[in-house]
Amino acid sequence: MTKQERLELEAAAFRNLVSHLRNRKDVQNIELMTLAGFCRNCLSKWYKAAADDMDIELSMDEAREAVYGMPYAEWKAKYQTEATAEQQAAFDKSQKQDKA
Repeated sequence: MTKQERLELEAAAFRNLVSHLRNRKDVQNIELMTLAGFCRNCLSKWYKAAADDMDIELSMDEAREAVYGMPYAEWKAKYQTEATAEQQAAFDKSQKQDKA
């Protein structure tokens, strides 16, 4: 595999991940953090960091919109729900395990 082929495969995988997350609006970020250790916000931060590393001008708002498919405030208003006590407890437990 060439370097360019690898780059193209990685980009395609990223696009598929973002598309999947956009389609699964029912899955809350706290659930992603609990189970996978990352969420849409993490992905947005990694996208922004990559842009910074490559000296590409990109705001955090633009990075979030690239992941969420809409302005972050709009996504939160439409799809984000308050964490349940069970979700918060599972998240807190996962964070303790990560630090152990």
